[in-house]
Amino acid sequence: MKHYLLWTVSLLLIGACTPNKQKEETVKYSQKMVESHGLTDFYCNRHYQDSLANTGWDYVSGLVANSVLKAWQMYPEKTEYYDAVKAFADRNTNEDGSMILNSKGGSALRPSNIDDLPAGNIYFALYEEEMKKGNTKDAERYKKAATLIRNTLKYNHSRIAEGLPGTGGFFHKASYPNQMWLDGLYMGSPVYAQWQHVFGTADEKDNAESWSDIALQFKTIHQYTYNPEKQLNYHAWSATPNDSNSFWANKEEPFVGCSKEFWGRGMGWYFAALVDVLEFMPKEHPDYKAVSDILQQVAAGIARWQDKNSGVWYQLLQYDATTTADGKGDSIEGKEYNVGNASNYLEASCSSIFTYSFLKGIRLGLLDKETYLPIAEKAYQGLLKTFIRENNGQTDIIQTCASAGLGPAKNLSRTGTINYYLCGKDVSITQNEGKAIGTFILASLEYEKMKE
Repeated sequence: MKHYLLWTVSLLLIGACTPNKQKEETVKYSQKMVESHGLTDFYCNRHYQDSLANTGWDYVSGLVANSVLKAWQMYPEKTEYYDAVKAFADRNTNEDGSMILNSKGGSALRPSNIDDLPAGNIYFALYEEEMKKGNTKDAERYKKAATLIRNTLKYNHSRIAEGLPGTGGFFHKASYPNQMWLDGLYMGSPVYAQWQHVFGTADEKDNAESWSDIALQFKTIHQYTYNPEKQLNYHAWSATPNDSNSFWANKEEPFVGCSKEFWGRGMGWYFAALVDVLEFMPKEHPDYKAVSDILQQVAAGIARWQDKNSGVWYQLLQYDATTTADGKGDSIEGKEYNVGNASNYLEASCSSIFTYSFLKGIRLGLLDKETYLPIAEKAYQGLLKTFIRENNGQTDIIQTCASAGLGPAKNLSRTGTINYYLCGKDVSITQNEGKAIGTFILASLEYEKMKE
């Protein structure tokens, strides 16, 4: 009787534990984040948005939309995901696709502003799906809008002129003349690359030239910003470091024109851009190996600076939490900026996008699985532990850098120093920011693919 009771109790315990274990194994954090914030409320550079479907055109809302769309592609039964992204696209695209709309009904594509382009990544999957449904009117509308974005970048975007270092590199923005930022590689190159893959193959000569143009952007910025000792890239580089808009740039060797620090999210955008472009770039193209080699260098550097305890990464990559702002601030033209003593911190958006890039790079065979999978798995578990919080049935993501930039001359506070990245007026720490929501969804989808 005693043995029978022990056996019965054991069965009951196993039965009680098994559902919890199964529940834990089947948690889809991509869906949890989409349904907590991807479809509903999130922040775009500190501006509150109440729903994706009603949000204006912006690289942050575009990132969230693209991540939600990719979640639908993996979980097609979640038709509400697709519907929200289509509503976002339809709100921000005119009837025939010849204009991307701003809130006043004008063009959302400002002159030579690379941040206005990446939301266009959503058009390709929308085009494909609407063609499958026989809705050729909307499909052609999305194709035309995607083509508008690609042509705006290729033919109309300002570039570094001949005679300057980095000739042919895209300006980050018109207000940052002759400057390339790591962020810009993500904002422009993947949508350009996907267009070439989906729509550009008919003209072989133009296609080959376009892939060379895409590769040129990576080769240029890597040449000028990569520090082989640190194995990291500086946030930005100016071909005209003595220009007033480049007051933050190094004026002397080494790394003339470079900003001063290695910013986490900037490196994240760069890492993801490399993986996203190589997904589509023809392997037989002469520049494929150069771009792939850059990816290997970037991946090795990011892996080197992973925090060994948490598995995630710091806002300023080469430092840990013992590094703080100096309390004195930055003195520019007799004024003090960025005064404070805040510490370096583990940051959610860069950690999410690094995790996404490692996992996707491994899945595509771009990165060595044996080397990088342990890093990626540790990173994903670190994301959940460090940044994800459950709040009354809602999944939140905390500890995100709201924004960061460099200059221009009218904004002397954006100095690119340690003080700036930790205490700058626009570099506040926030939660449920779209740049972390979108990148976390992308990282989770790659992790869920790996575990299938």
